[in-house]
Amino acid sequence: MADLPIETIFEILTRVPAKVVGRSRSVCKEWYALLSTRDFIRVHSSRSLVSSNQRVLLIDDLTCSVHPIIFQSYDYGPRSIVTLPFDHQNNDVSILSHLNGLLCVCLNHTNELLLWNPTTTAFKRLSTPDSLGIYINNLDAVGLYADDADDYKVLHIKRRCGVYESYVYSRELNFWRNIPFLTRQEYLSPNFAWSPGTFCGGTMYFTLCECWVGGTNVVICFDINSEQFKEISFPPVPSTGFVQGVLVNVKNELHMFATTGWFEITIDLWTLKEDYWIKVLSCPPIPPISLSLWGDITHYVTNGNWFVMTKLGKLFTIEMDTKPFEILYPVTWFRGYKGAVFVETVVSPSI
Repeated sequence: MADLPIETIFEILTRVPAKVVGRSRSVCKEWYALLSTRDFIRVHSSRSLVSSNQRVLLIDDLTCSVHPIIFQSYDYGPRSIVTLPFDHQNNDVSILSHLNGLLCVCLNHTNELLLWNPTTTAFKRLSTPDSLGIYINNLDAVGLYADDADDYKVLHIKRRCGVYESYVYSRELNFWRNIPFLTRQEYLSPNFAWSPGTFCGGTMYFTLCECWVGGTNVVICFDINSEQFKEISFPPVPSTGFVQGVLVNVKNELHMFATTGWFEITIDLWTLKEDYWIKVLSCPPIPPISLSLWGDITHYVTNGNWFVMTKLGKLFTIEMDTKPFEILYPVTWFRGYKGAVFVETVVSPSI
């Protein structure tokens, strides 16, 4: 390939797997420079967002492993053991958000936030001496997004001492800055639980649910361009039981698995159209089991079918052209897996 024009080399290497790009950087100085440019990383990342490049990362107390996905059998391929490149205690790491191969994680023994690419193993600590980048479980919310200038950013909503604060971290500037956060005073109550952020169509979405029967449930939206927050309604689900919403971006459309019930749980799938929710499908009532137990890691779609990854490391499918949820079963045993589905890219957590 030494005699090929640089444009041809660019086109070829933006289509190879991320790990091949990593090895190709050692070929020569010219290739190292080319494969490290922002244009190359952006184009390679966009071309990597296909099902065949998706991997499942699972973390338990003893191991951290990465698995390919075999969509034909709804199962995983052979695992690869991953050594966490940062200090941790017994793999006590929570994955809060993921985007284009980057994971935003929290080290639970120090509460520090990190950006981590498990494919390249590169990571970046986001904490500062003045306690920015410190995440408190059950009080805070985090979302990872990229702006129009391809700057990866972390939105961190903090609930401290009866006050909400919100901050945005810029990978480009390596800096946290405060932005206004407007919300009703009653949302400061610890009875309100935040979901992780879901990035879709230039907006970061969070569910905010009151943890008792008949409580208030809303969706908080953050426009990444104006950096303004607003509140929209939750899907019109019955309030006769506990309510929970799990958000997912599918082909740049926001969907929500909304669960409600007490002795029986009902799951509905909704899609957001111009701030209004439209029901896509419903499933028959199932025994009382929280959707978060088996569905809060991620969802993804390929060939017209939905897939749900459980904390048990098991895949379930929703065949959209047949009876919905006919092969979904509630999980009644929890083994403690934490994980995410991510795409293998060469996106760096730092500049």
